[in-house]
Amino acid sequence: MVLLSIPFFSIPVVWTLTNVIHNLATYVFLHTVKGTPFETPDQGKARLLTHWEQMDYGLQFTSSRKFLSISPIVLYLLASFYTKYDAAHFLINTASLLSVLLPKLPQFHGVRVFGINKY
Repeated sequence: MVLLSIPFFSIPVVWTLTNVIHNLATYVFLHTVKGTPFETPDQGKARLLTHWEQMDYGLQFTSSRKFLSISPIVLYLLASFYTKYDAAHFLINTASLLSVLLPKLPQFHGVRVFGINKY
């Protein structure tokens, strides 16, 4: 609603920005921030893990993980529909979706690509 109130933004631009902002925030909060915001009894084991890796004790395909994986896909489908599958918007939305879905795969659990966010 906030982006729609800006007079120079068209509906396709607003949907693409909504998708990109959501995926960027999701990536930062789930896949880059490490540790816990409170004291845990795990003797510091969680300080090297992201929130996604800590969720459900590392079990894959739980209901919370499925929900957090499906929500960017639904937003991507909505953004693609409302941008009328324009090539530029479609490319931006697809890159944004892949950047947030790939870290959620079980093959990337605990993996630090190029050593980024290793410590």
